[in-house]
Amino acid sequence: MAALSKATKRILLLLSILMLAIGNIGSPLIVRLYFVKGGMKVWFSCFLQTCAFPILLIPLLASYFYRRKTYDRSNTKLIHMRIPTFLAAAAIGVTLGGVSYLSSFGAARIPVSTSTLILATQLAFTAVSAFFLVKQKFTYYSVNAIALLTVGAAVLALHANSDRPEGESKRQYIIGFIVMFASSAVSGLLYPVLELIYMNAKQGLTYSLVMEIQLVMNFAATIFALIGMIANNDFKAIPREAKAYELGEVKYYLVVVSNAIIGQLYTWGAVGVVFCSSALVNGVLISVLLPVSQVLAVIFFHDKFTAEKGISLALCLWGFVSYFYGDYKKSKKFHKKNNKSNQKQYELQIQESTTNTTKTAPPTPEMEP
Repeated sequence: MAALSKATKRILLLLSILMLAIGNIGSPLIVRLYFVKGGMKVWFSCFLQTCAFPILLIPLLASYFYRRKTYDRSNTKLIHMRIPTFLAAAAIGVTLGGVSYLSSFGAARIPVSTSTLILATQLAFTAVSAFFLVKQKFTYYSVNAIALLTVGAAVLALHANSDRPEGESKRQYIIGFIVMFASSAVSGLLYPVLELIYMNAKQGLTYSLVMEIQLVMNFAATIFALIGMIANNDFKAIPREAKAYELGEVKYYLVVVSNAIIGQLYTWGAVGVVFCSSALVNGVLISVLLPVSQVLAVIFFHDKFTAEKGISLALCLWGFVSYFYGDYKKSKKFHKKNNKSNQKQYELQIQESTTNTTKTAPPTPEMEP
């Protein structure tokens, strides 16, 4: 299959960013809503974050029929993925399941406004992992951004007990804080590893293959959560939980379905951004969108907005601006250098063309007396 054009890749990147934005902003809110209004099953919440993977069959089948119509039908395969890529995707999927469990466990115990700031540290872990795994290059501005985000999370951690929900013990709150931080750390490692798989895939990397990888990842993560649900006997408890839900049984299932769809959009968007750009850009986008969840959490859940959260948020925003300003300067410098190189090459071509014309020009005949 032919490589994607720049225009197509740009469209895919924009769509991926849109899905990532919906998932990244909505997921912490909908997961917290499940727990705040009476949901208690952490394994079930973990299951919901990846169980909507059959949605991916729609674009995958559409891509297959398009290839059959456009290219040679006899050589069109339904599945591109080879066994080594499948095994790597499955391994990442199990890790993703672990991350989903950790984030669900943390969401059950700490407010959204706190958890989103903790998740901002994911960028630091992504940056370090990208540096060692995919040889990501850094500038002063990207390092500054990572440092600011880390300090912002540290400020929050020093006064973590100040916004403990009513009825939550100090011990449970601290455990939730630590678990959410662990979720952020493992998530930071996850996407650079995915980028490494893309780089080392011994086959043509297409968007169809990327969706296949995501399908396997989410399937493995769902099986991981399903085993936990069976061991915890969650299936019998779900109908009782729905009847006792504060918002009512119908809204309980609406929250559950929304959780599954939004969780899938988050993963789909993140995988697409890594494919179209890089794991580091994915980490930056996730961090950039977190302040939106912060504001919405204060509005909908009436979370306390303490001075520590204000300082942490300011440091995070400063880090975001620093990163994007550095990226802008780097891009501007690259284009300037590229334009100079093109201009120089053009001048050399003109000079060479003039020289060749002079050399090959026929001699001027002498005039006879």
